[in-house]
Amino acid sequence: MRQAAPAPVPNDPEERGAPEPASRTLDTSGDIASALRVFSLECEGIAALEAALAGDLGDAFCRAIDTIRGTTGRLVVTGMGKSGHIGRKIAATMASVGTPAYFVHPGEASHGDMGIIRSDDVVLALSNSGETAELDDIIGYCSRFGIDLIGITCGPDSALAEAATVALVMPRSAEACPLGLAPTTSTAMALALGDALAVALLERRGFSADDFQVLHPGGRLGRRLTRVADIMHTGDAMPLVHPTDRMAEVLIVMTARRLGCAGVVDGSGTLVGIVTDGDLRRNMDAGLVSREASTVMTAAPLTIRPEALAAEALGLMNAREITGLFAVRDGTPVGFVHLHDCLREGVA
Repeated sequence: MRQAAPAPVPNDPEERGAPEPASRTLDTSGDIASALRVFSLECEGIAALEAALAGDLGDAFCRAIDTIRGTTGRLVVTGMGKSGHIGRKIAATMASVGTPAYFVHPGEASHGDMGIIRSDDVVLALSNSGETAELDDIIGYCSRFGIDLIGITCGPDSALAEAATVALVMPRSAEACPLGLAPTTSTAMALALGDALAVALLERRGFSADDFQVLHPGGRLGRRLTRVADIMHTGDAMPLVHPTDRMAEVLIVMTARRLGCAGVVDGSGTLVGIVTDGDLRRNMDAGLVSREASTVMTAAPLTIRPEALAAEALGLMNAREITGLFAVRDGTPVGFVHLHDCLREGVA
C-alpha cells in the first residue's frame, strides 16, 4: 500500500512558526559586560600584586629567587585543582628558560611519587587558601627531610605559609566569578607571580637567546633563533676556486657542489669574488671555458657572519634576489648558506 507523501515544509520561518535566527534576536551586551568585568577584576588583582612587591612580598620574592637559584637540584612544582593547572604551566615555563623544573600531582605524591623529590630539590606549592588537605603529605615530607618549600598562597596564617621556608603571600582580591567561588582572579595572580619568578631567574642566570634556542630546537621559536652556522655548508662542501682557475674547472666545481655558484679565494684564503649562474649567462661565448675565473666573477660579493640569524640571511637573499651567501670570518669563507637551507629549516 503506497504511503501518502509528507506535507511540504514551508520555507518561510514565520509560516513554520520557528524563531528567527539567534544572530538577529540574541542580546550579547550582557556577555560583553561579563567579559569586561572579568578583565577589570583580574587586572585589579595583578595591580594589587604589583603594589605588594614594594612591601613584604618583595623581600619574600627575592628570597625565593635566592632559594631556587642556590639549589643544586630541581624545582618541584605542586598544587591541587586549578592551582595544579597553574603549577604545571609555571613548571613548563621554568624549564623552558633554564630552571630545571617539573610538576608532581600531590595525590600521586602521596601514593609513591614522593620519591621523585630529592633532598637537594626545592618545592614550590600553590594553594589559594593555603589549607589544601592534599598538600599535607608533601608539606610534611619537606619538613621531615629539610627540603626548602616555597608557598604561593593568599592565606598568611595558613598551614602552607607557616610551614614554608619562603611564603609568597598574595593580596586577597575579588574573584571574577560572580559567586566568588570559581578561581579566576586568584589563579591569574598566581600565574603572573610564577611568570615573574621565571623571568627574574632567567635574568639572574644571564640566560641568552642561544640558551633559549638549545631548549627550543623545534617549533617556530626555535626556528626563529636558528643561526647561519647551524645550517651552512662547510669544508669540502663549499664551492671554492682560485682566480687563475679556468672556467672549465669552475664549472666542474659548481656542478659537483650543486649550490649554483663558486666562491673565488686568493692565495691567503680571502673571498675576492663569486661566480654565479648569472655570471655564466652574461659571459656566455665560445671561449668561456678557457677564461680565468677572475675575468668572469663578480667582485666583493655580499656575505654574512656565521653567527647571524638564518632569518637575517634569508632577508638579505630576498632583498638582493640571490639564492646563496658565503659566511665569512675575517674575510675568509667558513661556510655557505643557500636559500633552500633556510626554507628547509622553516626559517621565515
